[in-house]
Amino acid sequence: MDILAVISIPFDPDIIRTGGFILSWHGFFTFVAVAVAVYLTWRWGRRDGLDGDAILSVATWCIIGGIIGARILHVIDFWDDVYQYNPVRIIYFWTGGIAIFGAYLGGFAGGASYILVRNAPWFNRLCDNAALRRTGMHRPFAGLPSVSHLADVAAPALLIALAIGRIGDVINGEHWSSFSDLPWAWVYTDPDSLGFGRPASHPAVAYELIFCLIWAGVLWLLRDRIRPHGMLFALFFAGYSAGRFFISFLREERNTYVFGFNEAQLVALAVMLVTVPLLIYRARLVRRPARPGRATPARRGE
Repeated sequence: MDILAVISIPFDPDIIRTGGFILSWHGFFTFVAVAVAVYLTWRWGRRDGLDGDAILSVATWCIIGGIIGARILHVIDFWDDVYQYNPVRIIYFWTGGIAIFGAYLGGFAGGASYILVRNAPWFNRLCDNAALRRTGMHRPFAGLPSVSHLADVAAPALLIALAIGRIGDVINGEHWSSFSDLPWAWVYTDPDSLGFGRPASHPAVAYELIFCLIWAGVLWLLRDRIRPHGMLFALFFAGYSAGRFFISFLREERNTYVFGFNEAQLVALAVMLVTVPLLIYRARLVRRPARPGRATPARRGE
């Protein structure tokens, strides 16, 4: 195919490469994505009446859990190919290798565990007991928001963050996709790109970027309409999983498993098996409540 008939990605995947220091576009946009997710959750949470400091404290544990979870799923996927021969490489986070589903699952586990421990009566008794009061070292902790409420607030922000992170994937060319002759197929023309030399391919990560923004818009419209708390987060996870499952058919993955599905597809199916029945059983649409400062129209006859 004539290279002029497709989209050309001409960027060097690294912003800075000097000595032993490398700053990649992937790393830069990952950092921006995390920062945006934390900021939006903090801002929207405060608008919902949640404590800003509490949100930031939970975010710290979400980030820690997300890093660990993302690495665990990646290591599982590439254990036979890489890590069984050199297990010490498991801790080499800086060399790359993460799985976005692991980031979401690990981030949720980390944040939820922190909230549940901090809000537990036994923990508060431990930190504020008579013996510690006598020493002046006691510290009663304010309660944190519920897991379900904060997860709902974060749901649209997580999709926006993923879309930002995918910009780095678009630039570096590491996520290979099946070949295509469509007019929006792309090729990588920088010699340092991981996709350099490959024929025109589907822009699968761009499809995911667009899908995430669309799904974030859907969740934003439903943020005050779906109850109880936690169902918006379940809808986020179910919808993203469905989208990722089908988009993954266009991606070239090194490892496949049951029925030829790759790891992301199997995790997506597992997530949908949990979230879809939960949504069917518990979720309900409610009337949009009036927000502070917004006049509530009078009902007819009142």
